[in-house]
Amino acid sequence: MESEDDMIDDSVSMEDDFYSGDLSYCYDDDPNDNDNDYYFDDDNDYGLLEDDDDDDQDGIVSRRPQLSYTVLKEADIKQQQEDDISKVSTVLSISRVDATILLRYYNWSVSKVHDEWFADEGGVRQSVGLLERPAVQVSNARELTCGICFESFLRDNITSVACGHPFCLSCWRGYISTTIYDGPGCLSLRCPDPSCNAAVGKDMIDKLATSEEKEKYSRYLLRSYVEDNRKTKWCPAPGCEYAVDFTVGSGNFDVSCNCSYSFCWNCTEEAHRPVDCETVAKWILKNSAESENMNWILANSKPCPKCKRPIEKNQGCMHMTCTPPCKFEFCWLCLGAWAEHGERTGGFYACNRYEAAKQEGVYDEAERRREMAKNSLEKYTHYYERWASNQLSRQKALADLHQMQTVHLEKLSDLQCTPESQLKFITEAWLQIVECRRVLKWTYAYGYYLPEHEHAKRQFFEYLQGEAESGLERLHQCAEKELNKFVTGDGPSKEFDDFRAKLAGLTSVTKNYFENLVRALENGLADVDSQAAAACSKTTSSKNTGGTSKTRGGRGKGSSKSGGSGRNVDDTSN
Repeated sequence: MESEDDMIDDSVSMEDDFYSGDLSYCYDDDPNDNDNDYYFDDDNDYGLLEDDDDDDQDGIVSRRPQLSYTVLKEADIKQQQEDDISKVSTVLSISRVDATILLRYYNWSVSKVHDEWFADEGGVRQSVGLLERPAVQVSNARELTCGICFESFLRDNITSVACGHPFCLSCWRGYISTTIYDGPGCLSLRCPDPSCNAAVGKDMIDKLATSEEKEKYSRYLLRSYVEDNRKTKWCPAPGCEYAVDFTVGSGNFDVSCNCSYSFCWNCTEEAHRPVDCETVAKWILKNSAESENMNWILANSKPCPKCKRPIEKNQGCMHMTCTPPCKFEFCWLCLGAWAEHGERTGGFYACNRYEAAKQEGVYDEAERRREMAKNSLEKYTHYYERWASNQLSRQKALADLHQMQTVHLEKLSDLQCTPESQLKFITEAWLQIVECRRVLKWTYAYGYYLPEHEHAKRQFFEYLQGEAESGLERLHQCAEKELNKFVTGDGPSKEFDDFRAKLAGLTSVTKNYFENLVRALENGLADVDSQAAAACSKTTSSKNTGGTSKTRGGRGKGSSKSGGSGRNVDDTSN
């Protein structure tokens, strides 16, 4: 019998297989037709906003018809935990306390507990600490000696777990209290005897711990059900107390919590579809690492010939003076001592020595490395600025959506004499904007890591990205600017119906653009080669028949570059 954990392993290990779809498209020769530039099958949903005519639905709606996860409140988590304990207790005919210990040991996997128990019950009991008979035989004496403090106590003041090792109530309380305040390790509590492996269950905690300690233990047990269970995770949003139970075998890892935060269940970073988790991890590491600082230093500074500290040239002439205590004066171009320079070497703004050495190839390697670092920095800056810009735009769109839902819809309904249920197209437009900003943001991380030598893929990617971004800007402007005049108006407007049709149309068209983009990226732009081959064949055929072929150029949003921002590395002076 295949356990749930094994199924999860298979699901997660096939993540790379998930990021491959079936992209089939064809070009539309009419550049003015924005409604259907490509043709796709509608069998698959790609996480973008779906049309829904249910007027009872309000707030932020789900973005896919069949969810692959369940958002759990604390009460739901407790109920699932109790249900699992009951299942194991009933099937194995053991107490609920022992069932809890078993489930904790096997990370709350019911199937794993059943498999291991029926395969080797004795081995499981030994490893978990569920003893069938006492390890020591206690005498029937009226008084017993505590194994910790070695004091003699009446039998009523001595207790033990299944192993039978006797300890007084006071020592038990101290032992339990210490382990609970030490943290979640108290869930794996064992008999105080160093040689004993017997487990200490919740019944002993309930018997001897204080109310505060019981509450802490219960909290640890509840959190363990989420944190040790491979099917559930806490929502990573700050302050959120919801957990997510993920359905085994689902390929799409994007999850939207009830707190409105969307994240990837696989890597727990924010939702990043259609970019895979590995690319996201590299991008986040690059944004936080010091590598770009070193690239900037390499591209914009030179080492002082004497003390080797990096120097940034911040004024016009080539006469550089290092900062104290070095104060070495040198030429910026050839890095030679300035005492050997003057009018005969080209003056303050040139260096004949440098030009001669460059022609001889002396400085070629250093200049090449500096130029490569500068190009790398400019490329990173280009993509990062657009990534960050779309992130800010998305945050602003979320704020505008909240404002629209809480304030403006009611006002607009009164002004236009229209029920709020018929203004749902406005909410849908803003939801589409929020989702598209997220997708567009991560396409810039995708573009950064797209290999430079794959020109056809890069051209097609930039075309799709450009079309999607252009459509999104039109939609965002319509929802933000054009809607405002109706919100701030004095009464009903005859133009509102036209605005409704325009905004709904832009929402549909933008959704289509981003579906095309998501499909293509999840497919790894794999169809570009076949399309290029088909286009080449068509061009050859046209030439042979004396005809002309018509191609449709793409707009590359990721092709331009902007320079990096300035940063002082060291002071310089003339």
